[in-house]
Amino acid sequence: MTAIENVTILRAIVHKVGNPTRGEALKLSPNNLTMNDAVVQKLLLKYLLGAINENDQNRFTHLHDVKMNEVYSYVADIFSDADNFTAVSAKIAQFLYSKSTHVKVKEGELCVVELDHVPFENDFVKAVGIFKAESKETFLKIFEHGENLEMIPEDGININKPDKACVVFKSNAADGYRVCVIDHTNKQQDAQYWVNDFLQVAPIADDYHHTDHYLAMCKQFATNEYAEQFTVERSDQLEMMNRSMDYFKTHDQFNLDEFATEVIHHPEVIDSFKEYKKNFEAARNYEIEDAFDINLAAVKKQQKSFKSVLKLDKNFHIYIHGRRDLIEKGTDASGKKFYKIYFEEEH
Repeated sequence: MTAIENVTILRAIVHKVGNPTRGEALKLSPNNLTMNDAVVQKLLLKYLLGAINENDQNRFTHLHDVKMNEVYSYVADIFSDADNFTAVSAKIAQFLYSKSTHVKVKEGELCVVELDHVPFENDFVKAVGIFKAESKETFLKIFEHGENLEMIPEDGININKPDKACVVFKSNAADGYRVCVIDHTNKQQDAQYWVNDFLQVAPIADDYHHTDHYLAMCKQFATNEYAEQFTVERSDQLEMMNRSMDYFKTHDQFNLDEFATEVIHHPEVIDSFKEYKKNFEAARNYEIEDAFDINLAAVKKQQKSFKSVLKLDKNFHIYIHGRRDLIEKGTDASGKKFYKIYFEEEH
């Protein structure tokens, strides 16, 4: 998130939340942070909001009524009566503690903050932030000791990369608010308790999420399903990923049939892709439309993870950007594998 220089921290408090199955305690702070140091406030704002992607919006959900979502109700209490902040923050910590039972959930510090003048959709709104620091980094601190300079190790939090974060904007309350979420730990593991069990949020079905999910699905299909179901080389997988990214970069709108013709080509692969899409949606409880406007912010985000690199042992990296017909794989008489690459000019 940008333009956060004028955001105000109204209140902040830190609790420690352990894993009850390991006998780790829940330690609740009785008082808010004093926040008298302007430098600390500036660093804390960077930690709280610097990594937030305001385009990636979610909302609180519940099977019956969103008002029954625990975190939603706690945040609503803070918005309606700020005097409840300390008591409500303790309830948030207690609820997180009850959801921290998976064996891979780590103990950490939970920071709850009330913010004002937060930029959101061409306006400035109040927000509540909930952040959990699970990872510590070791720093070297240099200090004066008499006439000498000494050095000692200290553990601290990296302000550039919060482990888990949730920022709730005071907007669209009836529809579960607007929520931005970060989960940098346990993303590919069963311990996705932060998003699923604690927050219980779901993506907003907009063009950003459709674009983001579709590109993520294309990458997973090319990396996993395409190689398992069909006899293809790694270079074929990379070419399909390149074609997928090129489609999203060169079109304003997505259309599944057009995408299948231009990117996937073969009927049997198209059928496999459409079946993979159904399973992808079912696993995430999120339906991706077959036609939508392509969101360039989501394309830019996903482009960072589309690495078109063919790694050969530890000796060579070949960057493949297109023209699969100009690269040829083979095996020589001694059994050694090789790639033959055709080109017109050397730059």
